Amino acid sequence: MKKLAILLLALLLLASPAIAADTIKLGAFFDLSGRAAFIGTPTKLVAEMVVDKINSEGGINGKQLELVIGDTEANPAKAASLAKKFIYKDNVVAIIGPTMTDTGMTVKAMAGKGKTPIFMTVGGDPVIMGGKFGPFDWVFKSPQRSSIAVQRLFDYLRAKGLTKIALLSAADGFGKDGARWIKKLAPEYGIEILAEESFGTRDTDMTAQLTNAKNANPQAIVTWTIGPAGSIVAKNKAQLGIDLPLFQCHGLPDPKYIELAGSASEGDRMPSTKLLVADALPDSDPQKAVIQEFIQLYKEKGYDKQFPINTHSGYAWDAIMIVANAMKQVGTDKAALREAIENTKGYVGVSGIYNLTAEDHNGLDTSSMVIVQVKDGQFVMAD
Repeated sequence: MKKLAILLLALLLLASPAIAADTIKLGAFFDLSGRAAFIGTPTKLVAEMVVDKINSEGGINGKQLELVIGDTEANPAKAASLAKKFIYKDNVVAIIGPTMTDTGMTVKAMAGKGKTPIFMTVGGDPVIMGGKFGPFDWVFKSPQRSSIAVQRLFDYLRAKGLTKIALLSAADGFGKDGARWIKKLAPEYGIEILAEESFGTRDTDMTAQLTNAKNANPQAIVTWTIGPAGSIVAKNKAQLGIDLPLFQCHGLPDPKYIELAGSASEGDRMPSTKLLVADALPDSDPQKAVIQEFIQLYKEKGYDKQFPINTHSGYAWDAIMIVANAMKQVGTDKAALREAIENTKGYVGVSGIYNLTAEDHNGLDTSSMVIVQVKDGQFVMAD
């Protein structure tokens, strides 16, 4: 009996490496709880959806992708702990996520130290900026850079003759990043910032900031935040009777924004991926077919019933697809994989057409974005 047990154990130990060799592990951590769970949870579902698609089509050179899922809980310390686990215990080939700029910055250096590519789904630019923000060699991100969203917004404002604005921004990493780019790029576009106000992401009233903004006599109000805070700004603006156009950032094109703000959101405009207005895209747009396939798969899974499609929906799809395409070229050696990701050219994704370089670990330009507007409780192309 003892000999049989030893033999079985030996067979299991011999079999384990073979089993492991048939799968490729990707770490994937998102805010599945906490203040950004409304973004993180559907992002996880999309990550699983795209991995299922890749595996059903033969995987990566005959091997199946396996996601190792973690919940960052909107907590930078938790994100750091998970990143360490992914790299040193789970031995993942690459990491997808996290959800928020602040948590992304916490794990940025860890990815570099562990020499593991990480493709983030965060909005802010510092994760892929060097200098005082630290090296970004191993870090990539799929959402448009804040700077690109600001440029797309400023193109629109200038075209509409709206050159005097008041700025309201959140006091977190994402809000500060947006404010930094707005102030830096404004002179290039002839935009004048007449007032600048800040608020906490958990604040429930922004009437003081909006009153100060109104008193500066701007032509428009620009807000930079994600989550419920943006809807609160819209509602407070309506309550105060402020008759000025409101522009939100690229993190808020989401049916949830309209649900929370109600009729106060009517007319609000913001830069967005093309995902929200897929039917309005011309057939000549290379992204249209990709976006339509994504929407079809998303609805077939039934995800849209709980998490309606929004501008964030495609970020995990694009991140995993780019990593998978790179692995098909060079395999799973981390250094080779990092270089292949960095040299991605012409990848047509849900969120844009990606052309990455050593200097730009995002690879999207302003042509990947449109300006959308709330009309009759729906997002449409802005006039």
